[in-house]
Amino acid sequence: MWTHQYTTLSPRTCFVLDDGHGTAVGYVIGTPDVHAFARAYPRYVDEVLTRGHGAAAVPAPAQLAVPEPWWVAAVDPPSPPDGAGAGTGEGTPTPAASATTRTVNEACLAQLAHHPRWLLLEGVPGKAELAAAYRATMHIDLLDAYQGRGWGRKMIERFVESVGAAVAEADGALDPGRGLHIGVSGENTKVVPFYERVGFTTYPGGEAEGNVWMVRAL
Repeated sequence: MWTHQYTTLSPRTCFVLDDGHGTAVGYVIGTPDVHAFARAYPRYVDEVLTRGHGAAAVPAPAQLAVPEPWWVAAVDPPSPPDGAGAGTGEGTPTPAASATTRTVNEACLAQLAHHPRWLLLEGVPGKAELAAAYRATMHIDLLDAYQGRGWGRKMIERFVESVGAAVAEADGALDPGRGLHIGVSGENTKVVPFYERVGFTTYPGGEAEGNVWMVRAL
């Protein structure tokens, strides 16, 4: 849902970190221009989301007129009857759960997968302005055992180099604007200092969606 559009539409700015023995231990993916990416997005929907595994994994949303909420309420199922022994293996019933919790809305996820503007260009106040100014974007992931060893910095620099090459070869068809933007999950803000060390600065507004927005000039 969050990766195949980049490897489909912008493969030259997508890279895998190999451990030297054929095993992937990290990746960095992205696009030089989210607006050009959004214009090309119907090809991703046609080639990936409407066929085979893509269609099975991310079914087409029921509607694309109104954004679905990100969260929906989820209530734990009731406990089995006394003596059923569910969940313990020793004849003790699982305690009943009465608290209502939240879960991510799969209908919203399907909409984002099929709708490039909601995925990349619109949303909370300030998102459109961010995407207009810093038009390149990137996602990076690295296994724990390979963090703190300089690989993250090297992956980001390789991505930045590829963006520059892609823009130069596109002869005006790609415009990264002022540079690169990323979103850091609110549950993962421990990585903010790392991004600051590799040239990113915090951009206001991400807190409106529970994240941290960061940008880097190119």
